[in-house]
Amino acid sequence: MFPRHLTKLGILCLTALSLLPLSFLYLLADFLYLLVYRVIGYRKQVVRQNLQHAFPEKSDVEIAAIEKKFFHYLVSLIVEIVKMKSISASALQKRVKFKNKDLVEAYLADNESVIFCSSHNGNYEWVCMAIGLAFSAQHYPIYKPLSNQAFDHWFLKMRSKFGNKMVAMRQTLRSIQSSKNDLTIYTFGSDQAPSREDSIYWTSLLNQETSIQLGVEKIARKTNRPVFYLKTKRLKRGYYEVDCIPVCLEPALTAEYEITELHTRILEDMLREEPAYWLWSHRRWKYKRTVTAAPAKALASV
Repeated sequence: MFPRHLTKLGILCLTALSLLPLSFLYLLADFLYLLVYRVIGYRKQVVRQNLQHAFPEKSDVEIAAIEKKFFHYLVSLIVEIVKMKSISASALQKRVKFKNKDLVEAYLADNESVIFCSSHNGNYEWVCMAIGLAFSAQHYPIYKPLSNQAFDHWFLKMRSKFGNKMVAMRQTLRSIQSSKNDLTIYTFGSDQAPSREDSIYWTSLLNQETSIQLGVEKIARKTNRPVFYLKTKRLKRGYYEVDCIPVCLEPALTAEYEITELHTRILEDMLREEPAYWLWSHRRWKYKRTVTAAPAKALASV
């Protein structure tokens, strides 16, 4: 836990940094890349091991190239997140564009709420902020609160400034119940590892047995809200395109784990296409399946 005065100082410094133009912040990111990757070697072994296990068919040279590209992007992502504090709505809308937005708006026009399934690929924070500006329904992103309350409050203000109503993970069901008569979009990050206790369903992801969060499927099947996957593509530094891909339009008719398998395959295909922009520094595969956990089922409809 940071001392209170250091937390306040850190927030003050980050707020001041956010006022600088992105062109300068990217120069700072280039310096941070040398420090983080070349000098400190932040989680380099975790990243390399994750990449090696995910892409056993790739050579050491190919793995090293992805690793360097990832770290170069990671520091860019850090300064982009800092910039959230001062970025304007118009600037964000220029930098985050949505593809196939009309597919989502067609349901909203019929007064049908929808669910977005997202991942930590590309600038997920900018994408989450931009949803509040781009779509006609109230946006409720599901998030995991930070342990430091002051930093958590600082992040919440940034994430909410364009109309998003942030919902802590443990309050998801309560929030959905209280907003059931409103037109809403709930966005779930589905790619992080569940806790050991919540690691119920296991399937194959990037050549590894992987536990998958079931929140998207549980809510979708219970409410029958159409599910769309937000496939984020980095066009160039600071610019992103988000494709709204239909995952399941009638969740109530699906088999158990079907929706989970569908969005997991989209994630896998996306990472195979361009692996460098996912959070490889996360210990995604730290838990192993117990004999009581459910393995993947063969689904004829998938």
